[in-house]
Amino acid sequence: MIAQEPREPRDAARLLVLHRATGRIEHRIFRDLPEYLRPPDCLVVNTTRVIPAKFTCRRVTGGRIEGLFIREEGLGRWVVLMAGSGRLKAAERLTTSSPDYSLTFLERRDRGECLVEVVPPWSAAQVLQAIGEAPLPPYIHRDPHRPAELVRRDLLRYQTIYAKEAGAVAAPTAGMHFTAELCRRLEEGGITFAEVVLHVGLGTFQPVEVDDLRDHPMHREWFSLSSATVARVEAARAAGGRCVAVGTTSVRVLETCAASGPLHPQSGWTNLCIYPPYTFRVTDALVTNFHLPGSTLLALVFAFAGRDQTMHAYETAIREQYRFYSYGDAMLIV
Repeated sequence: MIAQEPREPRDAARLLVLHRATGRIEHRIFRDLPEYLRPPDCLVVNTTRVIPAKFTCRRVTGGRIEGLFIREEGLGRWVVLMAGSGRLKAAERLTTSSPDYSLTFLERRDRGECLVEVVPPWSAAQVLQAIGEAPLPPYIHRDPHRPAELVRRDLLRYQTIYAKEAGAVAAPTAGMHFTAELCRRLEEGGITFAEVVLHVGLGTFQPVEVDDLRDHPMHREWFSLSSATVARVEAARAAGGRCVAVGTTSVRVLETCAASGPLHPQSGWTNLCIYPPYTFRVTDALVTNFHLPGSTLLALVFAFAGRDQTMHAYETAIREQYRFYSYGDAMLIV
């Protein structure tokens, strides 16, 4: 059921609509979303931009090593994941796909992370533009020798149309179904948009390996919520509208910023893990994709829609041949 390519156009994705109050399920197309929203509902979208975090380098011997940029610890010092890093020696030099940049392996760390030095030490954004490609999840398979135009196409497509602030190493995939035309129709119908930022990290794909989610070491991700977004959400709800979160990342920002009371502007790091039972303070409806089993993303959906109803919706989606995960179809929970 795993989608290897996105739907074209974006809003041609299928949309499973789950009504929380009754458990009723409808099968629609994503471009039908305006039929389920009404003024003064407010859609909250995550405007993070995915960086070309995946790269390939080679040893002096010619051996090929795939890497994934995680974060920059200082100019020219990167924390990365590298397949086969156990073979690397301290101070070993690695060439990249660009003759302008090379990497020097410094040390291995916990959780498979490595520290490397970039030569010359330019900013990560500049270097990755030259050597990187879209950090597609491991369940999306690509020929490593595909033409450059297909590499560029993935980087364009593994992105929402409203992406602005670079920093994510995985896409907020629920938002990838929106088109400019669909956004225009929603706004003309009196639906407002509000923006948050959460730079999606590698921990998004970290499976739950504990019996009790309270013991799960939730990853930290950087977020920002502005006073303008607070004003739009509060105005919508005060007028009887709903706060409709687009994606689990938007939910985590909203609920983090309302954890101690009213929603308030804030930025920083969040490691909020949402699982049943949980009382949602701001989120009234949710647009999301179909998630991996054993993930914190699915736990959040359990908390929002109920475990039994969610499982029934997934069983229905499988039976109806929906496409799953990052490039897959969508689900609206109202």
